[in-house]
Amino acid sequence: MGFFGLFGDGKEVSSIEEYLKEGAVIIDVRTVEEFKEGHVKGSKNIVLNTIPGKVKEIKAMNKKVIAVCRSGARSGQATSFLKQQGIDVINGGPWQNVDKFVS
Repeated sequence: MGFFGLFGDGKEVSSIEEYLKEGAVIIDVRTVEEFKEGHVKGSKNIVLNTIPGKVKEIKAMNKKVIAVCRSGARSGQATSFLKQQGIDVINGGPWQNVDKFVS
């Protein structure tokens, strides 16, 4: 992802839809408390600071990943890290960005 990928170059929405069609798992990296307040149906809550210890678990899902959080900052950090681990992941940004495509 280039510099503009952080600030919205118009590709995110189509990528989110493509990833969902391909059966991507949604990982919400917010705190447990934030997750309880609202989240994408079927998403998995893996708190950002626990991601490094969950790489094997995430890889074992054998799926593309959409990372989400409250604003897109934490999911951006998770996306960068997971890409370095060889995981096919995109930053979905705020969880509501992805929620509108999941019913």
